[in-house]
Order: sequence, then structure tokens, then C-alpha cells
Amino acid sequence: MGRWSEETVMKAAPDSSSLAAARKLAHPGPWSDSGSNDVLVWGKCQGSGKTPYQVSVDIIAPAYRCSCPSRKFPCKHALALLLLWSRGEAAEAGADTADFAKEWADQRADRATAKERRQAEQPVDPEAQAKRLAARLALMDAGIDDFSRWLTDLVRTGLAAARNQPYSWWDGVAARLVDSQVPGLAEQVREMASQIHGRTDWADHLLLHAGRWWALTKAWAARDALTPDEFADVKAALGWATASADVQDTESLVGPWLVLGAHSSDDGRLQQQRTWLRAPDGTTVVILDFAGQGQGLAAPQLAGAQLDVTVARYPGSAPRRALFTGPITPQGVARSLGTGYSIRQALEQESAAVARSPWRTRHPVMLEGVTVNPQGMGWVHDPSGDALPLVDAPLDSLLALTGGYAADVFGELEDGRLRPLTVVVDGTVVTL
Repeated sequence: MGRWSEETVMKAAPDSSSLAAARKLAHPGPWSDSGSNDVLVWGKCQGSGKTPYQVSVDIIAPAYRCSCPSRKFPCKHALALLLLWSRGEAAEAGADTADFAKEWADQRADRATAKERRQAEQPVDPEAQAKRLAARLALMDAGIDDFSRWLTDLVRTGLAAARNQPYSWWDGVAARLVDSQVPGLAEQVREMASQIHGRTDWADHLLLHAGRWWALTKAWAARDALTPDEFADVKAALGWATASADVQDTESLVGPWLVLGAHSSDDGRLQQQRTWLRAPDGTTVVILDFAGQGQGLAAPQLAGAQLDVTVARYPGSAPRRALFTGPITPQGVARSLGTGYSIRQALEQESAAVARSPWRTRHPVMLEGVTVNPQGMGWVHDPSGDALPLVDAPLDSLLALTGGYAADVFGELEDGRLRPLTVVVDGTVVTL
């Protein structure tokens, strides 16, 4: 495993205050007995007490352990150690693994083995399982029927009236959906309360999503006529999670996988990280990672990295969600993300994906030879004259990297706007 970049360490920080505190400790002075190998980084940090804190980090399946009392993961000591390691200022490779780091790694491996054993030995009661499924379906049926009536009232009274409703009105609808075990739809409704007050095109935005919601309620009512992939898409849109253990036992797709780009978000309750990968045959998947507040997300993979790893895909239509099912071994960095497309071709690809799954909210695209226009929130233009507005775009970075010249850009199409994630300039793949 290669050293993390300082940017990768920064993205692992649970908040800005932890990162600021870590920077104050990121010098060799307080550190001793540090080292690293292909899996672990470890060291001791002298604090205000007599006994130094013991810090261990698993850099493959990112996990953190520190003997300090902090409840943040990673804490400032783990971040400081990683910063030193990323700069080559501590934690030299090849050192004998410290006893405290080895003990922690062995304990994690033992717990993982024990968990797998318990899952394998746990008997399944088909009758009880069927009763639980029937109870959930009945609860969801009632909740979606109630939501359908709410949508009818929303349209009958007019979308303009919805903008005058307080946040509590939207939260009440979302709460009922959560009680009906439809958390995915509940989150969309809750987000709409902010969107209709923060967007200039709020009326079009609300109309688009109200139409999607209505189609989703009809698809749920007709679920017995859906194909397995179609039903999987509906379940995902409603928030019916598929257990990772059920996915790991399905297909396994081997690498190498090319990292196209990644995006992290934080809505105040939950952190999410999306990582887009592509196989040599063109298969594209997205890895989703989640973490609660105060917890650290998995270390982001850098765009352009070639990963030797096996993945398994969740059910649904392409591009499908996936998860890593084995160790990740970097195999170098690519100088290109492959063939790109014009804006028109990218929109046609998105339209085909939406036709398969109308509730899809974002689609990965690789645009070739586009230039950046900083007007407003930003645009990208291709040689044919077509253009796309940008969303969440670091315009200063884009303009500095491209210098006004054409470049290849990978990103996510979302509601007619492009969220740029990666840019390729002069044979270098750069994460935005």
C-alpha cells in the first residue's frame, strides 16, 4: 500500500477542529516508536500525562485506535500520525510492528472471524422470516398509500402553496414515511423543504420530483409485475437496504478497477461518500460509504488509481452499486480516464439510464474536450457549442488547472447539471 497523500488524510478528518489540532501535533517532537508496514501505521504520542498515547491505524480497511479519551474517529493523534507518515517524516516502513499495534490488529481479525462464524451458524427460521417480510410490506403499503393521498392534495392545492409551508409540514410527512419504513423517500421529502427555498428554479424542481414520487408509488403498487432489477431499483429509491452479507455471496468481479472520481457530502446527520470505478470492459460501478456524525468515512481512493480488488454488485440496473469483497492493492496511476463523450452523447446516455430507472437522480459521465466558463455558477462547453451548468463546482481550481483550454472532465449529471469530480490535464489525472 502506497503512502496516503496529505489531501487523503485531510478528507479522513471528522471535522475541521480535529484537523487543526492534528496539525499542531504533526511534527516529530512528541512522537516515538513509530513505524509502518503494508497494513498498519503506528506510533506513540506524548501528551500532557506521563504515559504517551498509543496510536494505530489500519490503512487498508481504514480503522483507527488511540488510547486517548477522544470519541472522534480518527482523533487528532491518529490524524497527526498520518500527516507525518504522508510526508515521510515518521513511521518508517519495515520497522518491527509494535506490540500494541499488533495486538489491536489481531483483535480486529479475531472479531471479524467470530462474526462470520456466528452469521454462518445462526439458524434461519423461514416461517418467522416470512412473517417479518409480510409485516413490513403491509406497513410500507399503508405508508405509500398515505403518501399518494398527500401528493394528490399537493397538486390539487397547487405547487406554489407548498412553498409557503413551514419546515415542520415537510418534516411531518417525512416522519410518517420513516414510521412506514420508507426512509429513502422520507429523506427526499425532507430535502425538498430546503430546495424550494434555496433554488431559483424551485417550481420546476418540485414538479420534477413530485412526478418521480408519483411514478414511484405506482411502481410499488405494481411490484409483482416488475423484473428483479426493476424491483431492486424501486426498493433502493424507497430506502429498503440490501444487507452487504447478501451481496458478498453473489457475483465477484475482478480488477483492475480504475477510480474515476469520488464525492463526499454531509447533511448534518449522515456523511456519504461515492466512489466511481470502471473495469477494463467498461463496466461502471459506484461504492457507497456512510458514517454518522463524529465518525470517519473510509479513506477516499484517488482518481486515476488502478486498484487490484474484487467487487460484488448490488441488484439493480446499471450503473450498479458495489462493494469491495477483498483487499485493495494499488497498481499505479493512470494518465487518462479513457474515451470521453460530447455533452449531447452524455445526455443521451443519461436519458437511456433514466428510462430504465426513472427515480435515478445522478449518472456518471466522461466529457471530452470541454472548456470552463465561470459565468454565474459555472458552465462547461464542448466543441459543438453545447453547454451544461455546473453544481458544487470548485471554479477556481477548474480554471487554474485548465487555464481556459479544453480538458477531459469526469463528473455526475444531476437534474440537468454537472458536478465535476475529476479533470485530466496534460496526461495527469487530478481530483477536484
